[in-house]
Amino acid sequence: MSTHDAPTSGLDGLEPGDDSPARVGTIVWGLIVVALAALIIISQLGLVVLNGTYVAIGLMIGAGAALVIGGLLSARGRDKATSTGKS
Repeated sequence: MSTHDAPTSGLDGLEPGDDSPARVGTIVWGLIVVALAALIIISQLGLVVLNGTYVAIGLMIGAGAALVIGGLLSARGRDKATSTGKS
């Protein structure tokens, strides 16, 4: 049995080693974690006083907007890639 005969793990035919695009959700959640870490450092240094409620609201609005916009852009790119050119 060669490596090409091995069943895929449900990744839509991606072979091991194939490049897959970064997921929007992964990028957004990574940015949220980095932003929270930066805000904690800034508040611990005493540079500004942050209201936790306002920080949470701002991060959720930003994350939601980023997920919606990223999903729309991803869907638009996927539609162009699978188009056959027929009307």
